[in-house]
Amino acid sequence: MLLESSKKGIKVGFKTTWTLGKVIFPVTLIVAILQHTPVLPWIIKLITPLMNLIGLSGDAAIPIVLGNILNLYAGIGAILTLELTVKEVFIIAVMLSFSHNLLIESSVAVKVGVKLWVIVAVRLGLALISAIVINLVWHGGSEIAKYGIIPPKEEELSGWASILLDALQKAGLGVLQLAIIVIPLMVVIQFLKDLNWLAVFSKWMAPVTKALGMKENTSTTLAAGLLIGLAFGAGVMIQAVKEDGVSKKDVTIAFIFLVACHAVVEDTLIFVPLGIPVLPLLLIRLGVAILLTLIVSFIWNRIDLDKRKETAYEHTS
Repeated sequence: MLLESSKKGIKVGFKTTWTLGKVIFPVTLIVAILQHTPVLPWIIKLITPLMNLIGLSGDAAIPIVLGNILNLYAGIGAILTLELTVKEVFIIAVMLSFSHNLLIESSVAVKVGVKLWVIVAVRLGLALISAIVINLVWHGGSEIAKYGIIPPKEEELSGWASILLDALQKAGLGVLQLAIIVIPLMVVIQFLKDLNWLAVFSKWMAPVTKALGMKENTSTTLAAGLLIGLAFGAGVMIQAVKEDGVSKKDVTIAFIFLVACHAVVEDTLIFVPLGIPVLPLLLIRLGVAILLTLIVSFIWNRIDLDKRKETAYEHTS
């Protein structure tokens, strides 16, 4: 059992690394090369005024756009090629943790029954507000971020051969770092599946879902999103909604929680190599998710209560 689960996990880990590596390698390579052409400086100059409003340099636009259109790994691939401060990397990480992979993950939300505009508005809104607040509150982090095994930026490169070699090195090391994190993570997830701990975790989540204003039958959807993520856990969540008979209200509230805080293990660990404090990142996501869910749940319940009162009054009059 132990050996079989390990084999499956390693196999899935390599497969996932290959799938994600096909994104992070070319993105890192292209961005690293573009840094030595007039294209990137032109884009940076164009967007710098907007980035400055949230405490970021123009370079930060690249990982933010790539992270939102593609995924976290594409965003991280772009970060690896840029010289940013710890504060800038932290702001980008928080923004991308709230708002990434918008196309795929928003499609998942629609399939489950959540309105598209709700998910997009919540995710982009949280990303922007969090960036503004962190920029105003945090006055440290001015030192240049060090990206784990990614070598520090050296002297100016001359000649296309050296530029290409440097870009290939950064892209290759980016994928290697990804594999170091993803493969063990997939082994752990495989153990959770084989030991049926996801179902157990769902039972543990039942009191939490109730406290957040949802019925207990939402726990499997919430557990899948928390552990695996919106994209990877899509199949589990869609099936859970069908089998457990989760109401449209509960699934919407659950997704509002999950867009702020999903794949808590993976989406936190992948930021470790960027040299930023990941515990505050996790606590911000969790805190915002709980607060936002409680507010939405409270307002929704009040509206439902008012509607029931109006209906009862109409029947009695």
